[in-house]
Amino acid sequence: MSGMHDVVATVVNLNSPGRYYHWSIFDISEANLVLVGVMVVIFGLALLLPFPTGRHDVVDGDGDGDGDGDGDGDGTAADATMTGQASGAPGDGIAASTQGASTASIADSRMWTARLRNRALALLPPGKLLPDRQPAYVASWVYVFGVASLAALGMAIASGAVIAIGGTDWWHTNAIGHFFNSLHLWSVELFMALLVIHLWGKFWMAAWRGRRALTWMTGVIAFAAAVGECFTGYLSQQNFDSQWIATNGKDAFNAIGIGAFFNVMNFGQMLLWHVVLFPLILVAIVGAHVLLVRVRGVSHPLPARRARGRAERRAAAVADRADWRGPKRRYDIIKEATIATSIVLALVVVMAAVLSSPDAPPVTIQSWAQVAPADFLGTAASELQGTSKTATYGPPFNNGTSSVQRIGFSLQTAIGVHYPIDPAKTFVIDPLDKVAPADPPLEQALRTYRAASESQRQAWLASYQKVLTGVRFASGAPVLRKSGDGPVPVLLATELNLARTGALDAALIANHAFYGTDFTKPLMFMEDGEHFAELAQKDHLTGDQWGVMNETGSYPGQPWLWMYQLWYQVPGFHTSANVDLIAIYLTGLGTLLLLFIPFIPGLRDIPRMIPVHKVVWRSWHRSGRDES
Repeated sequence: MSGMHDVVATVVNLNSPGRYYHWSIFDISEANLVLVGVMVVIFGLALLLPFPTGRHDVVDGDGDGDGDGDGDGDGTAADATMTGQASGAPGDGIAASTQGASTASIADSRMWTARLRNRALALLPPGKLLPDRQPAYVASWVYVFGVASLAALGMAIASGAVIAIGGTDWWHTNAIGHFFNSLHLWSVELFMALLVIHLWGKFWMAAWRGRRALTWMTGVIAFAAAVGECFTGYLSQQNFDSQWIATNGKDAFNAIGIGAFFNVMNFGQMLLWHVVLFPLILVAIVGAHVLLVRVRGVSHPLPARRARGRAERRAAAVADRADWRGPKRRYDIIKEATIATSIVLALVVVMAAVLSSPDAPPVTIQSWAQVAPADFLGTAASELQGTSKTATYGPPFNNGTSSVQRIGFSLQTAIGVHYPIDPAKTFVIDPLDKVAPADPPLEQALRTYRAASESQRQAWLASYQKVLTGVRFASGAPVLRKSGDGPVPVLLATELNLARTGALDAALIANHAFYGTDFTKPLMFMEDGEHFAELAQKDHLTGDQWGVMNETGSYPGQPWLWMYQLWYQVPGFHTSANVDLIAIYLTGLGTLLLLFIPFIPGLRDIPRMIPVHKVVWRSWHRSGRDES
């Protein structure tokens, strides 16, 4: 990609200085003149070039609608009626008009627009799109969770739009912004809860029966898209919870080779996925799901008695596919949607007002260096030694192997290094180089360090790590007993000062041009220390505490990730070096099984074997009415 960019850049370099012309009171660039000229040419061509109109229908020139042009509405030309000379025989005008209309109708039916319209009307007539009748068996609260989840989704989109108007940090700094963030949180929590309950209900009703497999599958895909939408939303918060989820989530994405392209530590990327890509995908899939429900209708009740024998099962399958011809009841879909939206709105507003939303401040290198300076110094030394987690991590950051996962083969190493990080240079040496010109002792220490051999550097760092266990601080400066650690104490004492002032945070983010939204480097540096994990441990966020599902404080976390997080708790799995791959593969397998349930014998029969459906349709079964 970079090579292609270079080739294009050498052909036309529009970044070079432009040429400008002065006319009257205006200054205009050559580039703008060219653009305006092209627009004028295009407009002129549109005026002059003939338009391909294709075949014409019979046009009634007199406006009476009969096609004869005489204005009397009788379908024959006036002079032909009086003299018989224009058409050759009486009635020829009517025949010609009828033939023309028939030809036009045939031509219309071949048009793409007409085909699509006719197909849409055949599949989804207005009576199905906005029904006012439902089968009589639709008489359970289980049926309302679909429309309720749509109402919650609408609330989440609306509150998210208001947050977008305020900006990415509005809800961190403004009480009104924080209230709208609370609305967003609780509408999302409600949406996911209602969506899961809706999925439960449809499973126990075996709602894929009667050629409704695609309806079921779009529902499962919508749930998966909703998980992605919520996950990127958590990553976009820029608070401590999002930092912890990002640093832990990266390992799974790196293990399957997509971490270099879907970087969960890049706030800007995750925000765009959250507010643009996933919403488009989610709304499109939900829309398709709703249309399929309208086209195929709701699944018929499972019989109170299980079908026995091939003939009974075949008859039941035929009945499931047929349109419902039994009793119906009134169904005001607009009223139901309005009531559901009102209830969801009231619940969300109350929860937002009473419970607010979590906003634990993010951890920074500055706060880390101020609260745990000894841990910071030890971590910085390990970066110089090349022994930190980041230094030995592996792709996409470097060629290490400590975090490479493989089951048979490794997608992680196949993708390779796409986000190179040399911790010693990136986290320590480069930031020190920026301030060295104004600090002669630091400049001398850097020269000494660079001039030394690698073995000498390692000896200095090993000595420094030994005496670091007894470090004390006088007026904030580290005091260590003398040892053969060369220039290392000067380097790391200056590094500590940079961190405490916030300059190191800025340096690691400012390495990226334009928007400073990629927090990969500071997060990787902090993860190498102990302080970051200790804070997560206090908030019960670590993996051995059902990590990904928890939120800071007493707020609900992400229970919709239970199937993924489950595998980290299984004995034997959680100690495996390939635990992330195990979790991903097994979660993927579980998702595929859920998606293709309509086609898997045994799984699709569970609702018949465990008759929860009898509770859903109990009033229908009690009525004793059979499908007709």
